[in-house]
Amino acid sequence: MRARGMTKAAALCAALAFAAVTGTSAAAPEKAATDARPVEQRVSRTVLVDCFRKPHVRPAAFLLACGDGNSRLISLRWSHWGTGKAVAKGRNVVNDCDPYCAAGTFHSYRVVVRLDRPERWSGHPGLRHYARMKLAYPDGRPRGSASVVAYPLWN
Repeated sequence: MRARGMTKAAALCAALAFAAVTGTSAAAPEKAATDARPVEQRVSRTVLVDCFRKPHVRPAAFLLACGDGNSRLISLRWSHWGTGKAVAKGRNVVNDCDPYCAAGTFHSYRVVVRLDRPERWSGHPGLRHYARMKLAYPDGRPRGSASVVAYPLWN
């Protein structure tokens, strides 16, 4: 009797496996049709690309000075993240490099971050990246900095 139970279980497993395989192959043409859309229609997300070419959506922190780490954004709270622009408030922590960067002091400034000018991210189909960042300092700002600074972002 135990052998008969095992035979039924094996038959049931085989039937489920067959159904899974045929279900997958039946869905394959639909997926192929979806992939056939033009690239413009497949682009769906806009990301912020970091120094290491990694994509981020609504990051809490972002390194601005890739070479030496002397400027970074922290405590970012995003009020908007869309395909055309993004807006956050946070802090810009900047080294004053006085008397030189290794002996300098880091200072923190309130900042409003705006990302815009999305472009296709080369080599990453379906992703766009923000190409410009604007920092606006509502209070104090780093020495020598304007109250609004625009940076081109890397691709």
